[in-house]
Amino acid sequence: MRTYQTKDIRNVGIVGHGHSGKTSVVAGLLYAAGATSRLTRVDEGNTITDYDEEEVQRKLTISTAIAAIEWNKTKINILDTPGFNMFVNDARATLVAADAAIVVIDATSGVEPHTEKMWGIAEEFELPRAIVINKLDRDRASFERALESVHARFGRNAVPIQLPLGHDKDFHGVIDLIRMKAYLYTPDGDGRSREAEIPAEYAEAAKNAHEELVELVAEGKDDLMEEFFEKGTLPEEHIIAGLDEEMRENRVFPIVCMSGPHNIGSDMLLNLIEEAFPSPCDRPAVKLTLNGASVERKYSGADPTAAYVFKTTADPFAGRITYFKVLSGCVKNDASLQNSARNVTERLAHIGVPLGKTITPVNELHAGDIGAVAKLRETLTGDTLTDKSSPVVFSTVKLAEPSIAFAVEAKSRNDEDRMGNALHKLLEEDLSLRFYRDPQTKEFLIAGTGQQHVEIAVSRLKKRYGVDVTLKAPKIPYRETIRGTADVQGRHKKQTGGHGQFGDCWIRMEPLARGAKFEFVNDIFGGSIPKNYIPAVEKGIIETAERGYLAGFPMVDFKVTVYDGSYHDVDSSELAFKLAARKAFRNAMLTAKPTLLEPVMNVEVQAPVEYAGDLMGDLNGRRGRIAGMDTQGGTQIIRAQVPMAEMLSYQSDLTSITQGRASFSMEFDHYDYVPQLQAEKIIAAAKAARTGDEEIEEE
Repeated sequence: MRTYQTKDIRNVGIVGHGHSGKTSVVAGLLYAAGATSRLTRVDEGNTITDYDEEEVQRKLTISTAIAAIEWNKTKINILDTPGFNMFVNDARATLVAADAAIVVIDATSGVEPHTEKMWGIAEEFELPRAIVINKLDRDRASFERALESVHARFGRNAVPIQLPLGHDKDFHGVIDLIRMKAYLYTPDGDGRSREAEIPAEYAEAAKNAHEELVELVAEGKDDLMEEFFEKGTLPEEHIIAGLDEEMRENRVFPIVCMSGPHNIGSDMLLNLIEEAFPSPCDRPAVKLTLNGASVERKYSGADPTAAYVFKTTADPFAGRITYFKVLSGCVKNDASLQNSARNVTERLAHIGVPLGKTITPVNELHAGDIGAVAKLRETLTGDTLTDKSSPVVFSTVKLAEPSIAFAVEAKSRNDEDRMGNALHKLLEEDLSLRFYRDPQTKEFLIAGTGQQHVEIAVSRLKKRYGVDVTLKAPKIPYRETIRGTADVQGRHKKQTGGHGQFGDCWIRMEPLARGAKFEFVNDIFGGSIPKNYIPAVEKGIIETAERGYLAGFPMVDFKVTVYDGSYHDVDSSELAFKLAARKAFRNAMLTAKPTLLEPVMNVEVQAPVEYAGDLMGDLNGRRGRIAGMDTQGGTQIIRAQVPMAEMLSYQSDLTSITQGRASFSMEFDHYDYVPQLQAEKIIAAAKAARTGDEEIEEE
């Protein structure tokens, strides 16, 4: 592949709901452009952009894949993004490298929840958009119904520039509403169209749609509006120029017709990308930070070299592969650039352009282009590679935190030894994963955006790195606290053959507000306890509180004041006062009304409006409190606070209730009291577990 200048580059993100046919659209574009020798199919597992073993097996896109193709005199970098909410972070992180987006909509389903979410992300990034109504050759497909859905969600500025020829399996071509010509395709899916006159039965519909398109284009420009009022229409060249300009300004969103699996409309979509989509030159200046100050740069070869790393993959054979977009200057093969985030120098040996998992070597990449390089030592996603004379930093994309966590255990000692290193490689590749140890439960946890997301990570551990682990629900990190007050004595006295042990303290215990943790106050006057023994009293309280009283969970949100006591000149020691404090703590629990606390999560559910009633009923059944509701188009957003213990199975239940059309996120908010009935069950289970442990220890 030859080198392309900035003005001849198009970076296009393909977005949409899962199973809307994004990857089949990409396969059609690749075949029509000659990048592949035959039309690949998702159901056959041989597509260029779904090449990962998990993607082939599950027949869905898990991670964004990049494919560079050539069309006429233009280079098009295609970013095929995932279509399910649990992988939305990957799509969001890679769309920062796009300059426009193609939103793919299934002609049988219309606009679905994830489509709206991806539209919102594209809107946030100010990406010009075109809409593909796909799978028009399927049974029950309806262009009209899909168009109604688009207008209901995205407004009338989404306007068809094509109409389909034929219905369902008879879909065989499109009507170009700009040129007012028909384009017919052969049944073998070779992707080549032939021009024809519009059939008589479609003439009236095409005429009306053409007039709506011309009117919308004319509205955006004063000179076009004057011409439209004067002549009642616009010439073809003015329609094209006005549409291109208004699309790039995000005022018009053209709609085209396709069948990805049968390669109908691929060549016309490529023409639209070449003619109407913005090059990096047409995009707003990139905002960067240089020595703490904000600077802006247009995509240009005149400025010092800078490249942003938007994706990293871990290949078990090739090692780490880094994908980057050139922000300014020119990245040349074998160049040495500084990682401005980590202050290290990286040598970019053998840069190339990706076509799925294949990297084709090139000598240089100009501003706005996308490339890949293997085996960088320390550079990861979110880093900026720059010329040493101008160490600019590009802001990283903010991603949502994981919503669900599972405890992970290695199946063998050998797996345990290799698990950490293998997980580290997965974390480099997938920014949505987290791996950490819970300080209270001592479990290792792996967290992701959904159950399937975590299961895929575990499957990759085994297939790529030979590490076998099991997943199980994590232990709930309960806490204990007090609701009442106590004023008690803790006295430790033990006489042995030599020096004895003596410590005596009086403490007051009282509850604190949620989140206050622990407060210790020394209120000793007159030296009843020497100052050097006071830290031992505090330590004794803290150590005992860590082990809890009711069920072995840490005690929090309480205050202890030591105000009196006594000591012995010979027998007193730090150990004696620590033991006395422990006894004081246990005595205080008899009157301070100890109780359990549970973590409560902020939960946000996004689902089609028709499921709102069932979802609220389900959340109420989980002891949830509905905090608010919003409606965006056909999507209902429900916000609630729900105990963490009730959310462990929510992913599968939500999928069952909504047929997989909903998504949710959650994050910790606060601790609250556990109701008495649930508390009794938790305490009984904890006591049974401790009894079992004691029996094992005795054996």
